Amino acid sequence: MNRIDQLFQNKGKDILSIYFPAGYPNLEDTIPTLQLLQDKGVDLVEIGIPFSDPLADGPVIQLAAKQALDNGMSLKKLFSQLKDARKTITMPLILMGYWNVVFKYGVDAFLADCQACGIDGVILPDLPLEEYEEEYKAKFEAHGVYHVLLVTPETTDERMVKIEKAAKGFLYMVSTSATTGGAVEQSKEREDYFKKVASLDIPSLIGFGIRDKQSFQHASSFSDGAIIGTAFIKALEKGNAAEFIDALL
Repeated sequence: MNRIDQLFQNKGKDILSIYFPAGYPNLEDTIPTLQLLQDKGVDLVEIGIPFSDPLADGPVIQLAAKQALDNGMSLKKLFSQLKDARKTITMPLILMGYWNVVFKYGVDAFLADCQACGIDGVILPDLPLEEYEEEYKAKFEAHGVYHVLLVTPETTDERMVKIEKAAKGFLYMVSTSATTGGAVEQSKEREDYFKKVASLDIPSLIGFGIRDKQSFQHASSFSDGAIIGTAFIKALEKGNAAEFIDALL
């Protein structure tokens, strides 16, 4: 069973997912950060593939990605770091990045390296669902790699049903139409959107704007859990990542 499915089957509530860019703040920090997050009880990790033009990300993640690239991080380097990760890391791992990087690397090579490193899923916000289903779905499934799909407040009901049928693992429920790093607006309209997605027949995690225990608990009351990225990157920068996770759990 895919580790993502196993996580939602075994826990299914208050799932904490953490995002950080590979190679940040230092090039060789990827594995130590994964180990820290697992030791602290984090359920799921999204490892960012640094990219020079991260359209969905706010300034904190953009700067972190630039620093990682300046450090020398690349997709090839990331896979070399992850090749022995499964000797100690047992939690589900997802790679999150942009299609250009994967396409340039080669889709077949990317999926083969994901499988070899024990990557359970990928999030590629700019890979259209239709293109994925027509050209790449069979390849992803052959390598046992889930393509985790996103929904936003602008997703129509008709498209949401289509995404629900195509999704694997869970839905990444984007809380806002803005980039990462903002705050989650608390309104009836927002809560209605959360409830609509939560009613679908697939687990969901809320991301964008989740920054502390209060916002994590609020998001988790409408979903199976939540994703924290920007706030954790700030903690990495300050050197208090362990204390930040302790404050969440």
